[in-house]
Amino acid sequence: MSIETTNPGPTPVAPTGAPSDAPPRRRGYWSMWATVPREFGFLILTMPIAITGLVLLSTTFFTGLGLIFLVFGIFIVVASLFMARGFGALELVRLRWAGRPETIQPAWGRGDREQGFWRATFAPFVDGHYWLYLLHGMVVNPIVSVISWSLTVAWSSVALAGTTGWIWQRYIPDSGRDVWPVEWVLEFMFPGNTWDVDPVIAETIFEFIVGLIFLATLPLVFRGLTLLHDVIARGMLGAWRSEALEREVAQLSASRGAAVQAEDASLRRLERDIHDGPQQRLVRLQMDLAAIERKLDRDPESARELLGEARDQARETLDELRALSRGFAPPILQDRGLAVGLRSLATRSPVPVEVEIALPDASLPSPIERNAYFVVAELLTNAAKHADATGVRLVVSTRDTGETGHWLDLWVTDNGRGGASTLPGHGLAGLADRVQGLQGLFVVDSPVGGPTTIGAHIPYVPIAASAAPSPIE
Repeated sequence: MSIETTNPGPTPVAPTGAPSDAPPRRRGYWSMWATVPREFGFLILTMPIAITGLVLLSTTFFTGLGLIFLVFGIFIVVASLFMARGFGALELVRLRWAGRPETIQPAWGRGDREQGFWRATFAPFVDGHYWLYLLHGMVVNPIVSVISWSLTVAWSSVALAGTTGWIWQRYIPDSGRDVWPVEWVLEFMFPGNTWDVDPVIAETIFEFIVGLIFLATLPLVFRGLTLLHDVIARGMLGAWRSEALEREVAQLSASRGAAVQAEDASLRRLERDIHDGPQQRLVRLQMDLAAIERKLDRDPESARELLGEARDQARETLDELRALSRGFAPPILQDRGLAVGLRSLATRSPVPVEVEIALPDASLPSPIERNAYFVVAELLTNAAKHADATGVRLVVSTRDTGETGHWLDLWVTDNGRGGASTLPGHGLAGLADRVQGLQGLFVVDSPVGGPTTIGAHIPYVPIAASAAPSPIE
């Protein structure tokens, strides 16, 4: 582990969109009681909402179906499909309120299929999600809701009545009651017993024990019934796997386009910088050398002065080339790793840089190191040239989030004038595109007056994992 700390100060807080490396908390039996009120509210409202949806959907759909030979019957059927979509969305919202993870909804507007009034109107006919929502609202949800609502009411009633019956049953007259279920239970459990027990007391104890059992299993039953609705909703109301793949392909295409644009912008800027800087100086140096050659014999003193100017021009050209080369991966990055390369950047920065680097002993993938080096180099250059900063802090670390994989976190904070932005035309737009091209997150917090905090969070696959042979091989 390579760690270097120089007056680190407070560690910047990761933004809301950044992945968290906090391990998920295990939920035990007692923690399930915290969600019992919400799950009870979800389950007790399930049947009224489902029956209401069944009445409205069946009435609208079958009315439109019966009038399908008329033009307006088609619109009634379409209205029922949109209504089914609304009831399905309500079910997903209720499940999320009950504590279930969010279900990704289908991509309702896709491409040119909903361009124009008529395409938007008749889109439900060719979208299978609408028909699944209708099936869920008219058939599946009413049946499941009746079962879950009945179990919820019965379980809650037995749990509450059994545990509290000893309080209020004494005030209810038995009117010469002759049938005591507890006697059947005792006879079943202990056949042939001759016990002489008070049936009232035995019945009260028996009901209390049964009530405790139902009360103890209440969170499990509520959780199971809620999970049943959640599984059905995910299968019928959620997005299909093919749609997730389409979104992933679209995101990858957008990221690749952003990376290509960032590289193109970097090359154009490098070309412009070379043309305006070292190239002009080299032309000037060539002219000075030609003048020195002409004056060397007839005016040695003047030639000597020009030779000094030519030496200055060569030194300044070399300095500019070194500055431009910071945008590329230097040999030290390949030989010594990212930590040493970033420390070298911090050392060469005209603004003092406080460094805190915590990187794994194993090397990061070369593309990640190269892009991270470039991002930090650009941020340090911006802080020196445009932010009027007198101090910069660089924090670099890695995280293993488990579900979302490994992440490299880069934080650059300066005490400059602020006002930085990633809007098109600003200097940070190219860096944002570059990080987005790596499937990462680029965060800018730069109020006017400063300070400016910029974070780049880049996902990566460890070299050990990426180099492992495939199971197929």
